[in-house]
Amino acid sequence: MIAVIDYGVGNLFSVEKALVSLGAEVKVTRDAADLQAAEKLVLPGVGAFGDCMHNLEATGLIPELKKQVAVGKPLLGICVGLQILFEGSEETPGVSGLGLIKGQVKKIQAPGLKVPHMGWNSLQIRAQREQMDLFAGLGEHPYVYFVHSYHAVPEDGDVVTARTDYGSLLTAAVAQGNVQATQFHPEKSGDVGLKILRNFLEG
Repeated sequence: MIAVIDYGVGNLFSVEKALVSLGAEVKVTRDAADLQAAEKLVLPGVGAFGDCMHNLEATGLIPELKKQVAVGKPLLGICVGLQILFEGSEETPGVSGLGLIKGQVKKIQAPGLKVPHMGWNSLQIRAQREQMDLFAGLGEHPYVYFVHSYHAVPEDGDVVTARTDYGSLLTAAVAQGNVQATQFHPEKSGDVGLKILRNFLEG
């Protein structure tokens, strides 16, 4: 069973639908017992960093989420679900993230380009070092769908598994141990996105 963590964010059910289409048993939940029982966890997210952290804190699930990550359960963050894995964000100064990955989330600097970065863009995939490879079987520069005004800047650049070029190179995906995340929306990225989700399910 795949537990999709329910804390009132907008892309919950599109993520659920995509995973179910791949044959996964999915439970959208805010119950700690489901996080314990699940084989893998998915942390979606859309909207503002501070609102997402406030809503997640209100569920009471953060201690259990951190516990499950600490014992090695695979976690996939999506969009703001990637950003809140970090320590904080320029979007809402003073609001702490989960701190599972060291670093900060910063405003996109793209002179002459519209922010938010919205629409299809290609990935620059780095060589994978982990057994779990979200990008296995994809071409060198697959196209995926983005909607974001902020991107993660990790302390350790080696956690970045993919970047995208939008005025500068932006973090598009990260991996650290059993934690992986994408800034883009795999559930809105057509066949490429479904392949990425399948790789997570099968990894």
